[in-house]
Amino acid sequence: MFDRISLIIGAERRDAGMTGQSENLINPATEQILGQVPYARESDLDDVVSAAQAGLDVWRASSLKQRHDLMFTAADIIEENLGQYAKAMTMEQGKPLIEAEGEWSRVVETLRWNGEAAMKLKSTTYPPRSEDLVQYSQPEPVGICLALTAWNFPAILPVRKIAPALAAGCSVILKAAEEAPVSAQLLVEALIEAGLPDGVVNLVFGDPAFISSTLIQNPHIRKVTFTGSVPIGKLLAQQASEGLKRCTFELGGHAPAIVFDDADVETAAKTLAGFKFRNAGQVCIAPSRFFIHENVYDQFQQTFIEQAKKIVIGDGMDSGVTMGPMANPRRIKAMHYLLDDALGKGANVAYIAPELPDKGYYVSPTVLEDVSCESRIMLEEPFGPIAPLVKFKDTDDVIEQANALPYGLACYVFTGSGSRAKQLVAQLEAGSVAINTVSPAQPETPFGGVKESGYGYEGGLEGIDAFLVKKLVSAPMNFLDND
Repeated sequence: MFDRISLIIGAERRDAGMTGQSENLINPATEQILGQVPYARESDLDDVVSAAQAGLDVWRASSLKQRHDLMFTAADIIEENLGQYAKAMTMEQGKPLIEAEGEWSRVVETLRWNGEAAMKLKSTTYPPRSEDLVQYSQPEPVGICLALTAWNFPAILPVRKIAPALAAGCSVILKAAEEAPVSAQLLVEALIEAGLPDGVVNLVFGDPAFISSTLIQNPHIRKVTFTGSVPIGKLLAQQASEGLKRCTFELGGHAPAIVFDDADVETAAKTLAGFKFRNAGQVCIAPSRFFIHENVYDQFQQTFIEQAKKIVIGDGMDSGVTMGPMANPRRIKAMHYLLDDALGKGANVAYIAPELPDKGYYVSPTVLEDVSCESRIMLEEPFGPIAPLVKFKDTDDVIEQANALPYGLACYVFTGSGSRAKQLVAQLEAGSVAINTVSPAQPETPFGGVKESGYGYEGGLEGIDAFLVKKLVSAPMNFLDND
């Protein structure tokens, strides 16, 4: 159905027939084979580094206006084809069409924001320490960047790395997810159609361990940016440390949602349920540990379950579907493991969807009550549509529980007290804290984790800074103006 899924190396497309090894791309809703995903060989990786170096030589010399115009043109191309791109994403990844359309809209917004931000890059001059000396820092691209992205958001994750890299003048080798390759290919092709020079953004697929280890050890790669799990992030950090390569890692989370008894409980339950089950729970910042004050626990649970019952499960291409399948069979095994463990430790099922489609990688939206904090689902990132509810009474205790894990990506707090909200903002260990709302990452805001949820920032001017070297220049006053 997808005629040619290909590597993009410089100006050349290489498909499965050219690389010799591939894997099937499966529609997770129907288990239908959609195409063949080519695997890069060692020679392909040699070629892609050479292409990226050639692209860097051209792009680092581009004007800020060229970078701005390129990203705006690519955004226009995507916007014009958004419906078609969304259908491709739904077919390969499983999320409902409306979510896929929303993701591509965020891609458009991200390209345009970074295009505008590129125009603001400039040197910074420092007050002189003497009358005959001038000092300034000149922003320059860090070099070739290796971008490694996951399958849960197959377009927005790549563009959050590619767009700031392009703004900074870097070239990129994107290793996208084999489970959802078409969205990444459409993104790269839109950039090329917009006029991006050959080799500035390249695309490879294949064995993740082989590709990452091979490219990270290449001395021409100067930055690694990764979105994925904590264990893989730690391994990549070790590999990158040997070459002292810059890294930006957005890793796993296990976001606590804390609902106090003075909160608007109906709003809290509806808001958290909507965010929890988005993309079948396969979201790193999804609320995944629910701490509900004992005084409002029953009310919250009832409303939360009412929202879960409204979910329409099925093929994301079908009208009215609000939750699609898991992206791959591995996630089904993981959900069964977590559910069985929780039940074995005393939890009860408060709600589980009664029916699922006969084919596809589906898991029921599930609400658990009486969950032990020793259950694996309270300790490990679930990355799926299972919501464990836990009662609490004391504020200090719930803060301690929220901070107990090595994760620190996102937190959600619902309360009617401004002073309590300030207390939790100060004490919760997370890269983002949302009060009486949820907080998806926006192009203009820095986003990152603390503790084992990663380091560095994507988004905002901080995201572009991650791809820049600030070269300090010192020279006699007026000398550089002297021909």
